[in-house]
Amino acid sequence: MNYLDRNEFNYAPSPEVLEALKNFDVNKLCFYTRIYDEGKKSILSVYLAERYGVDEAQVLLGYGGEDILKQAVHYFLTEADGNKTMLIPRFSWWYYKSIADEVNGRTLEYPLYEEGDTYRYDLDEMKRMVLCHQPKILLIASPNNPTGNGLTPDELSELLADIPATTTVVVDEAYASFVTADTTYIQRLVNQYPNLIISRTLSKFYGLPGLRMGFGFISKELGRFIKYSNKYLGYNRISEDLAIAALQADDYYRNVARQMNESRACYEQEIGRLEGFTVYKSVANFVLVKYPIALKPALQKAFAEQEYKVKFMNEPGIDTHLRITLGRPEQNRIVIDTIKNIAHT
Repeated sequence: MNYLDRNEFNYAPSPEVLEALKNFDVNKLCFYTRIYDEGKKSILSVYLAERYGVDEAQVLLGYGGEDILKQAVHYFLTEADGNKTMLIPRFSWWYYKSIADEVNGRTLEYPLYEEGDTYRYDLDEMKRMVLCHQPKILLIASPNNPTGNGLTPDELSELLADIPATTTVVVDEAYASFVTADTTYIQRLVNQYPNLIISRTLSKFYGLPGLRMGFGFISKELGRFIKYSNKYLGYNRISEDLAIAALQADDYYRNVARQMNESRACYEQEIGRLEGFTVYKSVANFVLVKYPIALKPALQKAFAEQEYKVKFMNEPGIDTHLRITLGRPEQNRIVIDTIKNIAHT
């Protein structure tokens, strides 16, 4: 089976990751890390602090980006002030609402606007909703899953400038490494604004969803959450080593991303021209495709016969869309040809 439905990685891990696994000292597993005695969380948080130019105390680690998001939502929606409201994008990962529901949170959706072959956030509308509802959390996905759009660092800064410190802004940047290699804005934003958490992961760009390692960056003013999130006895020591190896193999993953971009262009050129189809611009490792809904049964049957799984969206307003993970070139070619064959039937 070819899995192109959960934005996983259909390439091999980098040679650096394989080498780190091969050379891992299994005796490390017999002991907790001792780095906490130095006032630090992990060898990974130390590495990330140096790489991103952020104070080590402002680095968050978690069991995937999922864990960082869940920690933040649970923590802030259960504070003593009783504010349980969180704003999320209208079309976004179902998990955001789910983790708020776990603590009886109230989620409100701010709109995403479709404009031709792209979606966009409306900063003025987001600011208006924050002013009106005074949420405890404003959650932003950049790039957003499944629409593929995001905010530039300047747009994010413009938004943060008008968000009161009583609202914690959580930015899910799971796919951000596909956008640019420039991460200098992270240091600037977490040091400029007192209410910011940026969540990243090794699962998407670095292709290690099975590693379950996420990381993030946080404003110093949110020290109460930093203390809550830290793990006294440390983290998975294999995951620490492999995560550092992956981060050091940036050139390898940039090359994979380049191949994905070439395949994305094929979707735009070949599927985007079919009658009734739209391929939306995306800055992530997937494409969103609108298709004539009458073709759904035939598409589902054809993909099943090819042993390919893609994501048929079912949320209202986006239930005539497919989200397709950008796999290897030969996988993308089969998906494109399958869609074209059904469209021309």
